[in-house]
Amino acid sequence: MLKHALHWPAALLLTLAAAALPAGATPGVTATAIVVGQSAALTGPSAQLGTEMREGALAWFDHINSKGGVAGRKIVLTTLDDGYDAARAVKNTRQLVQHDNVFALFGYVGQATSTAAMRSVENEDVPFFAPLAGGESLHGQFRPNVFNIRAGNVLEMEKIIQNLEGMGAKKIAAVYYNDAAGKAIFDAFERTLKKHKLAVLGSATVERNSTEVGAAVLKLRPLQATAVVIITAYPASAAFIRAMRKGATAVPYFWNLSFTGSQGLATALGSEAAGVMISQVMPSPWNKKMTLNKEYTQLYLSKPGRQPGFSSLEGFIAAKAFVKGLERAGNHLTRASFREAVESLNGADLGGFALKFSPTNHEASDYVELTVIRQDGTFLY
Repeated sequence: MLKHALHWPAALLLTLAAAALPAGATPGVTATAIVVGQSAALTGPSAQLGTEMREGALAWFDHINSKGGVAGRKIVLTTLDDGYDAARAVKNTRQLVQHDNVFALFGYVGQATSTAAMRSVENEDVPFFAPLAGGESLHGQFRPNVFNIRAGNVLEMEKIIQNLEGMGAKKIAAVYYNDAAGKAIFDAFERTLKKHKLAVLGSATVERNSTEVGAAVLKLRPLQATAVVIITAYPASAAFIRAMRKGATAVPYFWNLSFTGSQGLATALGSEAAGVMISQVMPSPWNKKMTLNKEYTQLYLSKPGRQPGFSSLEGFIAAKAFVKGLERAGNHLTRASFREAVESLNGADLGGFALKFSPTNHEASDYVELTVIRQDGTFLY
């Protein structure tokens, strides 16, 4: 029956899902569990981003579950693979919200995929917590159900441009994804430059989930830009940087936004990563003085083959903040009580990372720092 039910009209599925819940019950909440849904890239060229975000979150959720959960309820994270594709994210979100009846959506990875989920979030009144995305569709306006852990792209752009101004770099080009999400981020970049009385020297696009960067290189290389800001995930960024450097007599500074996936970019470029710059919206995973990182190191690195990284730390921080909200909501957990609880977390300290949520502010942090990849693949702050 279930196999066939997935092909029934959406309205009928909604009716059946509602009928499956006891009257007055909160979706995804039982006496023993809280079911949370996630759509992220677990396969495809950007899989490292989704995998690390998920595993970082699970490190904290599993720790909480090992102690009995929150008010006797264990947290169940249901993750569906979207391959960093918006259409698949829409399908996954419908599955999670309308069929699986999750309590909240958590840890989506990517601007296009997160934006694609917004219709379900708003229509179904579902909390949308800690997307790994910084675009203005999530950060530029107050959305009652959206709670951001990371700072938005505009704050990253401000920091990058201030740095470029300090270096005397005025010939600034950009490369971004050729879709609505990529164009929106590029438009925000142009506006940020304009605030500093600068203009984009030139721009080029690449297709999402592609490393075909030849056309972009042919367009931008002749401009002899001092710096190129790259608004893509690490596979395209690495391919672009490598192609721009090949045979060039003068190489621009390369700046990436945090969502590129720092470890993925450093790994993909290898020895060619030295000097590439990335803005970060998470504290250093290697700062051993932070209580947060001591917990992260103990729990996340407990499994063999793992290395510290920004995306896994972001998942870990997001999970800690989510649990704080659940704990403050108390035994009678509803989506409304959870939203109110999270909004009360202004000043809550996760061990060196303080939250700034309030009833009028769903931006937990404005933290932005600049990093440079060293020759050995580590990050200099």
